[in-house]
Amino acid sequence: MTDRPGGGTVVIGLGNPLMADDGLGLAALEALRHGWTFEPHVELVDGGTWGMNLLYLIEDADRVLLLDAINVEAPPGDVVELERDALPRMFGLKISPHQIDMREVLALAQLRDTLPREIVAMGLQPERVEMSTEVTPALRAGLPALTERALARLAAWGHHSRARSTAVRA
Repeated sequence: MTDRPGGGTVVIGLGNPLMADDGLGLAALEALRHGWTFEPHVELVDGGTWGMNLLYLIEDADRVLLLDAINVEAPPGDVVELERDALPRMFGLKISPHQIDMREVLALAQLRDTLPREIVAMGLQPERVEMSTEVTPALRAGLPALTERALARLAAWGHHSRARSTAVRA
């Protein structure tokens, strides 16, 4: 990987809030955005289903945390965490409903030798991905555990979190 000055840490929430559990990544991002402050700064990005438009954001970062519903055929609501080295192995599997675009983004960054050294995909196993604006109860119940795992990862990367007094609790 080529060294890049001052890229910082980026948390990207992925998914489609109109497709039930696929909206989980955005719900997790909002829980972080409204519930916590970070020192040093963490860039929180609503990546929705942007796909290839996220390439430069990912390439410019030093550390990336992707939040998403991740299908690994586990029980619904189970926390899933994929480290950088596991991501290329998962390229052959569809791990989220819009993952083809993200797979291409990560593959292109890897090909260009600009994939950050520290990149993690973290989420929950979805139960239902179909037209609906509601995540299932299993994922709603798992959101606090996912948020805690994300906070732990950010702490390991040197970001201290502080709960806002108006924290939104799932």
